[in-house]
Amino acid sequence: MPSGSFWRGRRVLLTGATGFKGGWLAIWLRRLGASVTGLGLEAPALSLFEASGLAGLIDNSIVDIRDADTLSDLVRRAEPEIVFHLAAQPLVRASYQSPVETFATNVQGTVNVLEACRGAPSVRTIVAITTDKVYANLEHVLPYREDDRLGGHDPYSASKAACEIAIDCYRRSFLATAGVGLASARAGNVIGGGDWSQDRLLPDAVRAWSSGSTLVIRRPDAVRPWQHVLEPLAGYLLLAERLSAQPDLAGAFNMGPHTHEAADVRTVVELAQRSYGAGVVEFGQAEGPHEAGLLTLETAKARSVLGLAPRWSLAQCVDRTMQWYRAFYDGGDALSLCERDIDGWEQAQCGG
Repeated sequence: MPSGSFWRGRRVLLTGATGFKGGWLAIWLRRLGASVTGLGLEAPALSLFEASGLAGLIDNSIVDIRDADTLSDLVRRAEPEIVFHLAAQPLVRASYQSPVETFATNVQGTVNVLEACRGAPSVRTIVAITTDKVYANLEHVLPYREDDRLGGHDPYSASKAACEIAIDCYRRSFLATAGVGLASARAGNVIGGGDWSQDRLLPDAVRAWSSGSTLVIRRPDAVRPWQHVLEPLAGYLLLAERLSAQPDLAGAFNMGPHTHEAADVRTVVELAQRSYGAGVVEFGQAEGPHEAGLLTLETAKARSVLGLAPRWSLAQCVDRTMQWYRAFYDGGDALSLCERDIDGWEQAQCGG
């Protein structure tokens, strides 16, 4: 459980605060009593950041992490003790359409964040968020471990693998000797209320079913390590706590469900349909550019070092997500709905 006594009054910089995971993390950090400075691109009108009123709850600036000078100035002014770096171009299919922007944001943007932190004496701990897709995917049944080979077929995956190399370089070359703990977190596929991104499974389902349209699934047999957004966010918070006390724990950490909870897209859609209570689905054939067919994570390191274990089963994760959207479109307050899910997660027992 993240520690309120640790986070109370702690100065935290959060890149990507206007994004889906960034919004959830900002809400949780504020609940824990942290002083949060956020930065990110301008949020769309339909976003968790806008729906929850986060602009009025944290000190947020519209900053593109590709703008190194503006970024450095903000970090120096904020004087953060802990930095969570979530800002990214996070979509696989979008990376095929805009590969240059994807590499510029995910690789050079990450270097800019790390360089800004290197120039800020206040920074003692950095948790950089990458993805489960950083591995050279061999489509085998064995889950990937942190020391497996990095790679990436699509521009998104390749850019995040390159991020990991840059993170490791900064850790070894600059930050470890300065006593700054820098870790990367490689989270599995994340679901939860408040995500309205294109080409994501459950947001696509909500869009289709709420309008009476058919949800068309292009890769029903693709297997992923699905998890509710609160599961990896708890991992990020716990990792930052541990790194603050033990910077030598710096390194890469996989964060995801138990291996046996990895599931194909068809299973997740059927769970979502059952929870939502309606909706037509058409399962088609794989189309479009290459995407991995099988991907699972080995999370033994996070379990042993951080004591991290999933609290919700796959069915509970999907149900929580669909009920969030149902309640929101019935007039529910987004911030209250997120707080309700955090309450539920904190009260749950490990193992779902």
